[in-house]
Amino acid sequence: MTHPADLSAAELSAGYARATLSPVEVTRAVLDRIAAWEPVLNAMYLVHRESALADARAAEARWRAGNPLSPLDGVPVTVKENIHTRGDPAPIGTAAADAVPMPRDAPPAARLREAGCVLLGKTTMPDLGMLSAGVSSVHGITRNPWNTACNTSGSSSGAGAAAAAGYGPLHVGTDIGGSIRLPAAHGGIFGLKPSLGRVPIDPPFLGRVAGPMTRSVRDAAMLLSVLARPDVRDHMSLPPQPTDYAAALEGLPVRGLRIGWLADMGVGLPLDPQVRQASADAAAVLAAAGAQVSPIAPWLSAEMLDGICTFLEARSHNDIADMPAERRALVLPFVMRWCTWRAAGFSGRDVMTGFARLMAMREAAVRAVSAFDFVISPVSPVVSYPAEQPSPGNDATNALSHIAYTVAFNFSEQPAASVNWAASAEGMPLGVQVVGQRFDDLGVLRLSRVLEQLRPAQRPWPLPVVA
Repeated sequence: MTHPADLSAAELSAGYARATLSPVEVTRAVLDRIAAWEPVLNAMYLVHRESALADARAAEARWRAGNPLSPLDGVPVTVKENIHTRGDPAPIGTAAADAVPMPRDAPPAARLREAGCVLLGKTTMPDLGMLSAGVSSVHGITRNPWNTACNTSGSSSGAGAAAAAGYGPLHVGTDIGGSIRLPAAHGGIFGLKPSLGRVPIDPPFLGRVAGPMTRSVRDAAMLLSVLARPDVRDHMSLPPQPTDYAAALEGLPVRGLRIGWLADMGVGLPLDPQVRQASADAAAVLAAAGAQVSPIAPWLSAEMLDGICTFLEARSHNDIADMPAERRALVLPFVMRWCTWRAAGFSGRDVMTGFARLMAMREAAVRAVSAFDFVISPVSPVVSYPAEQPSPGNDATNALSHIAYTVAFNFSEQPAASVNWAASAEGMPLGVQVVGQRFDDLGVLRLSRVLEQLRPAQRPWPLPVVA
């Protein structure tokens, strides 16, 4: 029998409806799984055992009375540390932050509570959310369940590790340059970066989104149906759609779809041949199913990539500029070096030049996808890197050279997802990115579901080592 911690949200919901599964027993099993893995993985910032069990008891009573709050009532979920939950500090991954409890839930957390989800706790992230790694000055090192010597990537590092390790079926991350898709690719899970504004978020910011990180596309669709409900606090949120993403998931006709295949962006870190082959195989499978697959020439320039680096360096430098010296000393040294080595000397002209290049990148991304229904590409250019490294290249003066495949779609506002395809020769996951037209979140989910059905057989999920 499948361990309760490894059941999907869809399976749990069906089991609760039939009274063959208990939200309380499932929550206990997931908490036991967390306790078994955490000494090694360090994916959780906070675990709320007692309140989670109280939530589960309330959900169980609702299901027994035939009055669940939603299909996800009683389903366990984790939330990334920077998504505010009432009563919990949100240090944004850094020891330099004040540990002040947040007064209210941010929109994603509020929607989860309204749906009756069992909030297990908060997952880890790196300093200021500006590392694609599981390295934090306040949380320590978060490790990859597939190989604990390897990095989770980030910044939704804990969420990615928690999903792969079976800390329940549902996890919510955030993404401003690849922070959902990169850990999804390195963790062998599914991660959706929705269109900007699809999931209301507070505080809103250019390019920043919250989205599902799950083991299956269906679970992500169920979660998105809850997260995408309106909230006035996000002034960039999209008009709400009465969409049940899970109900509309199946049956995308592949024959005749126009698919662009981006084999290599040509900038940033060199592309590992195994990563390239994974996207090539996905393209070939879609072509065999009747899609019209066409190669896309690289369209992101080195100047555009440097523009987004300038923008993010200036943003993070601004975050630390007003910190007292004793607090700045607590920031991870790699992050301090990254956001000061040139940003401390930026002129207004430098920043505006970077922003203009960012906007050129946005236009180029929309234009590159415009001729197709979808584009597929690599997610991360590397297969893996050591758990202790703050970035794949381990160079604070070139810290974002690995986000060339992901970052443009944050600022073009297009939905994009990472679907696990296969495993490398070293046994590490290999993800494929699916990109859609602006606002076509459902389409990205539907093509991701097709790839999930057509991909090679997947390996069993990793389990904690029993001493």
